[in-house]
Amino acid sequence: MSTDGPGPEGAGALRAVREQLLAAGCTPEELDRAERDGTLPLLAVERLLVDEPPVHDLETVARRTGLRPEEVQHLWRSLGYPVPRPGEAAFTDTDLELLVEVGRAVAGQVAPTDLVLQMSRVIGSSMARIAAAQVDVISAGAAGEPRPGVLGDTDVTDDRIVRAAQALLPIVPRVLAVAWRRHLQAAARRRLTLAEAGGGQLGVVGFADMVGFTALSQQVTRDELAAVVDQFERLTFDVITAHGGRVVKMIGDEVMFSVDSPRAAAEIALALVEGGRRDDQVSDLRVGLAYGPLIEREGDLYGPVVNLASRITAIAFPGTVLVDAGLREQLAGDARYVLRTMRPRYLKDIGRVGLWVLRRGGPPEDRFAARRQALREAVSARVEPGRHR
Repeated sequence: MSTDGPGPEGAGALRAVREQLLAAGCTPEELDRAERDGTLPLLAVERLLVDEPPVHDLETVARRTGLRPEEVQHLWRSLGYPVPRPGEAAFTDTDLELLVEVGRAVAGQVAPTDLVLQMSRVIGSSMARIAAAQVDVISAGAAGEPRPGVLGDTDVTDDRIVRAAQALLPIVPRVLAVAWRRHLQAAARRRLTLAEAGGGQLGVVGFADMVGFTALSQQVTRDELAAVVDQFERLTFDVITAHGGRVVKMIGDEVMFSVDSPRAAAEIALALVEGGRRDDQVSDLRVGLAYGPLIEREGDLYGPVVNLASRITAIAFPGTVLVDAGLREQLAGDARYVLRTMRPRYLKDIGRVGLWVLRRGGPPEDRFAARRQALREAVSARVEPGRHR
């Protein structure tokens, strides 16, 4: 944190936030402590973002909405909130207005209860992740941690953090609205494509994970590990979206993705492995791909093809791409790729399956040169200090 005092604009921002927090019921001692701890922005978010107090209990909400108390509890829990105790004032006027609309939709059979609860689970889990990411940004600024593209440097004063939070928080709802419309359009387009094809959803599922991440997590600091994960996420999102794929979810040191085109899947997998090899901060990646019918629900994918891709990834060597027989058949004859057969492997809960190593095609001398370069880099990684492999 900078030891320089805030300028006139910064002092005004801090003074305004302090006055708002005092009006919200904070004591001067709380504010002084928050400034010393660097948590004033978080305190402002916690106390000022929802500026209306909870005044309604569960029984009042049930009576006003026409929903049974257990329905309100189930809905509230699906959104990710703790269920209020009997007689506890836990709902604001805005909460009540929203729940009244939900009650009308259910009563008019516009939206079945099961569908409302399903949407509530998706919205609740998604909003919880977005909120946690926003708090991470504010917390990182308060701790003086570098967050490229957010606060810009590590010389961050309390007034800059407060002003950044004041600027970013109002923008997020608009970003959410625009992003929701675009993703809704993309989801509708996928379903239209399936309907026009007249069959089930066919595509490629892939997993990519960082080799040796568990061991690495025992050797580096928390901040260094967070930087590795951030770089891994940037690499995977950039590569997958650039080739028309979709990031289904991040699972710690692993990413799950899907794409309709077999060739695009091959390009994504090879680019991920090559990107991990070039990036000193990210350890070697391994990728498993499987092609076949997919089951999609709430943006996630399920079914035997997903399980197969996951199992394939777990046995892949560092820096390699393994594919199943379905994808191998789709890529066979394409000179841009080389598919080297492996002996059949037994995969847990699946059985014995044939697997192929996917590499880029080209003249033999180019392939051998690429292999020699990969070996040189692997040897170098073992002897260079500070390089995580």
